[in-house]
Amino acid sequence: MAVYPDLDALDQLAEHIKLRRPDQVIDAGTAHGELTVTATAAGILDLIEFLRSDTACRFSTLVDITAVDYPARPQRFDVVYHLLSMYQNQRIRLKVAIREDEMMPSLTGIFPSANWFEREVFDMFGILFTGHPDMRRILTDYGFTGHPLRKDFPTTGYVEVRYDETEKRVVYEPVKLVQEYRQFDFLSPWEGANYVLPGDEKGAAK
Repeated sequence: MAVYPDLDALDQLAEHIKLRRPDQVIDAGTAHGELTVTATAAGILDLIEFLRSDTACRFSTLVDITAVDYPARPQRFDVVYHLLSMYQNQRIRLKVAIREDEMMPSLTGIFPSANWFEREVFDMFGILFTGHPDMRRILTDYGFTGHPLRKDFPTTGYVEVRYDETEKRVVYEPVKLVQEYRQFDFLSPWEGANYVLPGDEKGAAK
């Protein structure tokens, strides 16, 4: 049997957070059974510390930190935090909108688990976190160019990696596409086929 969140409790929690932290909260509300709080970048540390320690909240577990890219917006990124209160059986999502040249304060002083989450956000989106003890890539290789989850990152990447038998080492080279535009005949499931498979002619005869 599915267990759905108590929407009244989430609405009350949203009002409680807005009342107690008016300078740090831009908006708070529930949608699709989930509580989302839009916060300021300057007040995110104090707000999360409040959410962790306040008796009505007790969000003691940091579940995830990620980001969303909106290239057309002046504030290009939303940095998104997910917190869990096992005491109240509630979840909360925090969103902070920042420009591409802005940095976020690190949560590692409050939640040590933020270390790897923030490194992943830096690696994938290029967002820096001030006060982080080890701000370097975590998923891509050393010397990797760009940030793969940005909307303007090419799907092919910038370089390709292969093992060179002559040099006996891994080499990095610019991406070289064999076909700039791929052509399909649409007559068969086999790319490049110049014949009709048995049975396909029946459809053409109708």
